[in-house]
Amino acid sequence: MTNTVPATIFKTRVRNEAIEGDNPFEWKDLSTDDVFKDKNVVLFSLPGAFTPTCSTSHLPRFEELYEEFKDQGVDAVVCLSVNDAFVMFQWGKAQGAENVFLLPDGNAEFTRKMGMLVDKSNLGFGMRSWRYSMYVENGEIKQLFSEDGYSDNCPTDPFEVSDADTMLNYLKNR
Repeated sequence: MTNTVPATIFKTRVRNEAIEGDNPFEWKDLSTDDVFKDKNVVLFSLPGAFTPTCSTSHLPRFEELYEEFKDQGVDAVVCLSVNDAFVMFQWGKAQGAENVFLLPDGNAEFTRKMGMLVDKSNLGFGMRSWRYSMYVENGEIKQLFSEDGYSDNCPTDPFEVSDADTMLNYLKNR
C-alpha cells in the first residue's frame, strides 16, 4: 500500500442550474487533489451501492456521525464505490445522504491503485472494492482500516474495522 492517495481522475456529475429540463447535470472531472489536497478527509470504500451492509450500516452510520467527524477536524467524509456516477447519485437519494460525499470510481482506477480491487464474480458483481476506511491529511494516508480476508471471490463480506465508530474512535484517541 502507498502512503499517499494515488493520482486519479473521478468522473462525476454535478447540478448546473443553467441546464433546463429533467436532467440538469453535467460531467465534471474531480482529481485526487480536488478531493484530498489541503483537507483532512475520512474516506470509506465499499463493494457496491444498494447492497445490504453498505445500505443498512456502512453509509448510514457515517452519515449519522458526520458532525462528530467534523468536531475532530475532518473537512469531508467521502464514500467511494466502484459504481458509476448515476448509480451513486440514485443511491445517495435513496439513502437520504446529505453530508457524506458519494464518490464514484466507475473505472476502478483509484481502487486498483490503492491495491483494494477484488473480483466478486462469485456474487455477480465483477471487479469491486474491498471494504476499508482511511484517514487522509493533505493526500497522505495517516490510518487505514482494511477488513481481514482480502481475496478474490471471498465467500463472506467482513465488516468489523472499516465502520464509522472504529474511525471515530481512532480520531478521538490519536
